Amino acid sequence: MRDARSLIARLLLALLLLLPASAALAGIDAKYPQLHQVFAQADRFGDVEGTPPAAAVYHGDKVIGYVFETVMVAPVPAYSGAPINLLVSIGTDGSIRDARVLEQHEPILLVGIPVQKLYDFVARYIGHRVDDQIVVGGGASGSVRIDAISSATVTSMVVNETIMNSALKVAASRKLIAGAADTDAKVAAVRADYYQPADWDTLTGNGAISHLQLKRQAITDAFKGQPESGLVDDPTAPAPGHEGDVFIDLYFADVTPPTVGRNLLGPTAHADLMRQLKPGDSAIAVMANGIYSFKGVGYVRGGIFDRVHVLQDGKLVLFKDTDLVQLNDTPLRGKPDFVEQAIFIVRNSGSGFDATRPWTLQLMVNRQVGPLQSIYHTFTRDYRMPAVYTTRPESSTDSQSNALPADAALWQKIWYGRRIDIAVLLAGLTVLTLILLFQDWLVTRPVLLERVRTGFLIYTLVFIGWHGLAQLSVVNIFTFIQSVLHGFHWETFLMDPLIFILWVFVAATLLLLGRGVYCGWLCPFGALQVLVNNAAKRLHVPQFEFPRAVHERLWALKYVILLVLFGMSLQSLNTAEHYAEIEPFKTTFTLHFARSWSYVLYAVLLIGVSAFNHKFYCRYVCPLGAGLAVSGRWRLFEWLRRRPECGSPCQVCANECEVKAIHADGRIDFNECHYCLDCQVTRVNDHKCPPMVQQRKKRERAARPLPTPIALITPANAPETREPAPFAD
Repeated sequence: MRDARSLIARLLLALLLLLPASAALAGIDAKYPQLHQVFAQADRFGDVEGTPPAAAVYHGDKVIGYVFETVMVAPVPAYSGAPINLLVSIGTDGSIRDARVLEQHEPILLVGIPVQKLYDFVARYIGHRVDDQIVVGGGASGSVRIDAISSATVTSMVVNETIMNSALKVAASRKLIAGAADTDAKVAAVRADYYQPADWDTLTGNGAISHLQLKRQAITDAFKGQPESGLVDDPTAPAPGHEGDVFIDLYFADVTPPTVGRNLLGPTAHADLMRQLKPGDSAIAVMANGIYSFKGVGYVRGGIFDRVHVLQDGKLVLFKDTDLVQLNDTPLRGKPDFVEQAIFIVRNSGSGFDATRPWTLQLMVNRQVGPLQSIYHTFTRDYRMPAVYTTRPESSTDSQSNALPADAALWQKIWYGRRIDIAVLLAGLTVLTLILLFQDWLVTRPVLLERVRTGFLIYTLVFIGWHGLAQLSVVNIFTFIQSVLHGFHWETFLMDPLIFILWVFVAATLLLLGRGVYCGWLCPFGALQVLVNNAAKRLHVPQFEFPRAVHERLWALKYVILLVLFGMSLQSLNTAEHYAEIEPFKTTFTLHFARSWSYVLYAVLLIGVSAFNHKFYCRYVCPLGAGLAVSGRWRLFEWLRRRPECGSPCQVCANECEVKAIHADGRIDFNECHYCLDCQVTRVNDHKCPPMVQQRKKRERAARPLPTPIALITPANAPETREPAPFAD
């Protein structure tokens, strides 16, 4: 019995000793329980803190690793335009212990390619060091090869940059690796005032223009042991006797230094190019002959070039279609003729690229081995700007007087890099605020209001939609709800400044006025529908409206869609996002219609329907509009004025409302109103609004002069008459 009591006491003591450790395991591991498998020896996990943000993993008082979300460290825009968020674990020895996908929005993985391929690709990084030179497709000297996801090359490269860039930043900040390059520190600058006349031979001789030539035999050797293409005209497998033919003869140069740019492009073209660059940006000219195109055609799908990239300090710089500048014939003496030429802009914002330090040009060559499968090999050539074109700054303080401090948070650097876009958006929101504040004055000037509204809708479509990629989505609502339920981080939402600012403004207007301000003024797809409908009316395209009873029942459809998507999001946000493709926003704005035909057809049909039925999608289908309507039910103000006669007997506004948001009794349904202000224009129009018409007629009658009275002739006031004088004898 004594032994039994002793055993029980020991067990209780052991449990008491384990309680602190169990209680301590309530940090990031509570959000991601799988971390216990990655760090089996962990006693506790610290908070996410520091710059860049990461959570320390402890065994006793000793740190044995770090865990972080890549979207908080290095959010790299992916194929969809949004970053892929991964959970990465690294050990104190600089090794990658684990990597797994938390969130991705890649349309190519939602259409035809299983998402499991992405998970398998990410798992290949486990065991590598954070300072390894990993190249998707391999081929670079001293690099580690990891094959890309077939038919998802761009996504693969973005994942590679996301994992390696974020892991390197965390490891360097925690002193886990020695000699990590500080890519944010500028030790030199391009000499903008240095120019010397030069020809082709001079610039190629001093290394200002570098050269990469590949024969077809080199391509064959690179793919040796790989599956054959089977294509008759496979460029990677030359016919016998053509092994010595040129596959690609490529030259490239940084044209930012005046000696290179002005000689190669000409003074005028170089000056025009420099005006397009922001401080710290670089421009790289690429020129080539041969049977292989360094541009390719696949970049059109996602706006990213998948064949040519730049690598510096393990960080990959990808080029989007917005980074492309056309390079025409140039005046440089001795320059050969090239069949393909282009200039790519390297954006300093977010990339940390330093043109004065060595970098590598990567050329990815693909071999098609099946209808939907390709294999890749990467060829590289190093580049270093001639020292004579660079100079060490006199004072680092002066050069960074307008920049952020080195220890600024990542989201602050992103906001600083997009400060021009932010300024343009804030200016637009200021204009809209003034329109709302002075709407009573504007509605008395219908011609001015129409011009202002049309101009603002064009701004919304072009700047907010196609340029800023800031079309809000119902997925944003689900993401916010999930973040509140599972751990809210401001940094996650601050990574996209335009989306963040828009949501803040929309939240304010929802509280004050309801959903109509966003749906009627700030939604790019809504603006596109209105502009198409206005153009159709000018062309006398007949308009179609559902009967009132049918219309009011179709209203419910978007709320049903919202409920279904919300239910899916509680189970899986990725599933909800897949079915949220009922929103044509990603096709129209993120991918600019460069997508599979079914998505494009769906978006085009919705736009086409808007020519016959005003804002059909917004009224009956849009789950985002439904979500905003639910959120805006408790608005504080109603600035849309009505008259006692509205609805009884007057039905003018109800008949003219293009979204049919005015009931027969005269009430405005603010859940459906798009705040176009048309009813307010009618309300003050004394030729359309019946009460105003009556008031106008009364004023006109009161101002009309009375007619001159006609005097009556009576015997009393009759004029005196005389008898005619008789004729004289």
